[in-house]
Amino acid sequence: MTRSIRPDAVLVQAVIAGALSFAHLHDLAAAAGQDGWKAWAYPVSVDLLLVAAWRRLRSDGPSRLAWCWFLIALVASLGANVATAGFLDLEHPPALLRLGVAGWPALAFLGGTLLAHAPKSVGDRVPVPPAPAAPAPEPETLPDPEPDAVPSADEAAALPAADPTGAPAPAMPVPAALVDHARKVAADHEARTGTRIDADTLRARLGVPAPMADDIAAQLA
Repeated sequence: MTRSIRPDAVLVQAVIAGALSFAHLHDLAAAAGQDGWKAWAYPVSVDLLLVAAWRRLRSDGPSRLAWCWFLIALVASLGANVATAGFLDLEHPPALLRLGVAGWPALAFLGGTLLAHAPKSVGDRVPVPPAPAAPAPEPETLPDPEPDAVPSADEAAALPAADPTGAPAPAMPVPAALVDHARKVAADHEARTGTRIDADTLRARLGVPAPMADDIAAQLA
């Protein structure tokens, strides 16, 4: 599939302007004593430096280095256009023009090297301050413990009454059958000895732990 070639006015204008500027730079270099291929190399050098500086500006953003060499190449190109318009006698060029044309290769080489190998935008851009650190979370304050509520008169009446004898509550439930058997053992002991059976004797006769023997003796009292 063939694509039709459509002329672009901007592209045509760029080609014409570039060709004229190229020719002016060649004529100026030739007038300054650079003949042959050297006269054609000067416009190439100026245009390449101009393009390199412009690409540096487009890719890395504005910087003093790129702007400096862009202006140098632009002045060299505009100067050649103005000089060849009749403002200078190209048949007898001044010594300053010869000096500038002779020193241009070294200047262009320096500019191209710096644009190609210099750190990108070092010290040119405005430093961005670091984002402020997030504040530390405040410790959560626990609510004060509520004081123990004092039971009202009705609630106090509903509570079980304390044992007036001060006897400790049974540590473990005692089977009713064991209590009945303990009563028989206590009655037999009182019939033989004439004294009430104590907790140690009851524990030995029943073979139960001491706390349970104390509980049984408290129930038999």
